[in-house]
Amino acid sequence: MEQIVLTFVAAAALGTLAHMLRIPPLAGFLVAGFVLGGLGVEPFAGLELLADIGVVLLLFTIGLKFDLRSLLRPETYGTATIHMLLLSVIGMGTVALLAALVLASLQNGWQEAAVVGFALSFSSTVLCVKVLEERSDDGSFYGQTAIAILVVQDIVAVAFLTANADEPPSPWAVLLLLLVPVCQLLRRVLERVGYGELLVLFGAVLALGPGYLAFSAVGLQGDLGALIVGLLFSTHRRAIELSKSLFGVKELFLVGFFLLIGMNSSPTWLDVLDAVILCAVLLPLTFIGFVVLGRAFGLRNRTTIRMSLALSNFSEFSIIVTAVGTASGLVSQSWMTVVAVAVPLSMVISSILNTQSLDLTTRLAALLPEQDVRRLRVADRPIDTSDADVVVLGMGRVGRAAYTQLAKEGGLHPLGVDNDHLVVQKLEEDGFDVVEGDATDQEFWTRMVAGGFVRTVVLAMPIHDSNMFALMQLRAAGFDGRVSAVAQHRGQLEHLRREGVGAVVNVYAGAGAALADATLALPLDGE
Repeated sequence: MEQIVLTFVAAAALGTLAHMLRIPPLAGFLVAGFVLGGLGVEPFAGLELLADIGVVLLLFTIGLKFDLRSLLRPETYGTATIHMLLLSVIGMGTVALLAALVLASLQNGWQEAAVVGFALSFSSTVLCVKVLEERSDDGSFYGQTAIAILVVQDIVAVAFLTANADEPPSPWAVLLLLLVPVCQLLRRVLERVGYGELLVLFGAVLALGPGYLAFSAVGLQGDLGALIVGLLFSTHRRAIELSKSLFGVKELFLVGFFLLIGMNSSPTWLDVLDAVILCAVLLPLTFIGFVVLGRAFGLRNRTTIRMSLALSNFSEFSIIVTAVGTASGLVSQSWMTVVAVAVPLSMVISSILNTQSLDLTTRLAALLPEQDVRRLRVADRPIDTSDADVVVLGMGRVGRAAYTQLAKEGGLHPLGVDNDHLVVQKLEEDGFDVVEGDATDQEFWTRMVAGGFVRTVVLAMPIHDSNMFALMQLRAAGFDGRVSAVAQHRGQLEHLRREGVGAVVNVYAGAGAALADATLALPLDGE
């Protein structure tokens, strides 16, 4: 018990410290794992199981929120395949160069270098999705594109692991096709499942039962099974609700994943040096590769930069693929250790850089050549707001309520903007005039102001930093109309007022006032 307490106390302490330093907590969890491993603390029994469950739940929730059509877009499969091929070759050359400089050894020549280079061509699904979720970008166009690229990479990784497994998949794997009708029945059950802990339990059973266990039982990756079952439920009306209900459980278990990566590393100083060189060489080239390919496939500068920042890291699959190479005798144990250090190091670097994503995107986008709008993907072109006189940013519950009130009582023509594809699709079906857009995109604001039609903007996004960034973009574009915003506590409310927002409403105070008004309007007995 003491070992469990020590492990989680270290994670909580360093995670909190990272948060106070404005660094993602997961960087603190990774460091906690390194510290505990350096002190000789072994992972407690069950930590690996917790980590595995966290990854399974993560992939299941990815499937729930994923638009399967994203895989069919050329910027997805084209970018993923070309980038993996190029980075595998570059990684192979880097490994060979380290061996030539006597900083490492290659016991199996070019084959060993090829396996390690291939392993380092994967980006981390766990880290990327966690970064996207933390800033509510997992449903945005760039977020969905990044996740689609990760899915393609994961399929390639699973194919590699299956091809190199000791035993081929069982012939009974064909029975997995029965998951389609089984999930159709379970979709009906989901309609009748209540809320709270029952919904959480139902989601966990879906991920672990027909997802993980069914696939692993026939010799396939159980993680892939969880993703596929999530995809089969992605069109259900309660898919997003189910994903949100699993959020807290999944986040807690994923702490174990990041701790385990750090605790399992026991490198020499030369291993650390090799890992640092790999990160210094390959991470910038990973980023540049994604940017170049994104632009080539018709993505805007901002879209491809934000996507590339999220994908510029090494994957947990990098360790697994290298371990398979080690087991088959193609990769030495020393390179296994180097990769095991390079992966968490890349995650720390990536998570820190992604805290500055908006600022870095603005700076880097200014350095890239202008793009012809006609060559951009239709879904990534600037938004036309010429028919609207008020824009509502963030079409959650608050945004939808504001939109409806402005249209009915104010006689205005609102345009709703949200970065979540599934939310936009559902609102369009309900008759809302809404578009998919990025409130952190300066081009959107410039076009909106230049049109001269919009005179009112409502900042209804759930994240305060997003509202503040949108406000700064408005100011930079010369907007002089009316601005209102929502806040969740007093500090945010005062911050918005200091920045000149005309009307700021505390979400919870507003709900309380509305409840009080509704209560007073109720008739008493006898009236």
